[in-house]
Amino acid sequence: MNKAILFLAVLCFTMLSCTKEKTDYEAEIDTVVPESQEFKEAYTIHSDGYKISIEALNGTLYTGYNQLRFKVSNSQTNQPVKASAITFLPIMTSGDGTQVSCPHQYHTSLTPDGTSFLGYSVFTEESTAGRNWHLYLSFTIAEQIHSIKQDISIQKQPNKNLNMTTFIGKDDEQYFIALAAPQKPKVGENELIAGIYKFNRPTSPPVMSFPDPLQFSYTAVEDYILQLDPRMPEPSMGNHSSPNNKDLTKHTDGLYHGLVNYTMTGNWTLNFILLNQNGRILKGTQVPTDFTPGVVGVKSDLHIDILF
Repeated sequence: MNKAILFLAVLCFTMLSCTKEKTDYEAEIDTVVPESQEFKEAYTIHSDGYKISIEALNGTLYTGYNQLRFKVSNSQTNQPVKASAITFLPIMTSGDGTQVSCPHQYHTSLTPDGTSFLGYSVFTEESTAGRNWHLYLSFTIAEQIHSIKQDISIQKQPNKNLNMTTFIGKDDEQYFIALAAPQKPKVGENELIAGIYKFNRPTSPPVMSFPDPLQFSYTAVEDYILQLDPRMPEPSMGNHSSPNNKDLTKHTDGLYHGLVNYTMTGNWTLNFILLNQNGRILKGTQVPTDFTPGVVGVKSDLHIDILF
């Protein structure tokens, strides 16, 4: 009798726990932001008679991967001005004075129509009272370089499908993986896009006044492979995976593309193994393939959790 009562008590507790988790999970799903591909102005800077517009998707800078667009115009006439180059360097200053950057495209790319410059930045921390971000930007017009410093605010990314992670690889280098798409997954096969970057550790002291971009340099890694094993780690899901997934490889846009098949909505873990161009594992572990209902699924030591 005592064993029966104990069993019923445990069962009741388990059902209540699952109900609470499901309720919280449903609430989280409702907060996922909609997909957006429209650039909007995030900041406008006036300097030396010019107006520099910094644009981002939704007009907001978030933690994780951000596409950026820069435009230069005349401050008085608002007419476009032809710049020959634009560089930018994001710097975060902590409360103790430590200054770090994040993966970014220092030398932006001119669009084919010549109207704007494109780049990206992977902001690793949101702005707080103890973490302040600044953008050091320069633009060149008629062979004259103009330099600007702009305070910027980085918001926490509300879309969990765009999470990121940073880690030290087995080669003792610092890496960053940031999800760039899909912003709004669907049940079924989705193209999975991510940026993979490495910090270029400085090998010499600064050669110019602060900030020296060589001290804050990052590169998008080449010819790596990001192996993918997506799973639903919730106890009720048994850590099951899905068929037809494809590992991520580098494409001409500088990002890594693969395929993830979501069989249903819910909490998913993207388990990764990162291999360099020589096939060496830099980070990541194989996860068990067993179906384990009632048990939280084991995750790779390199993973990103998402929710849709």
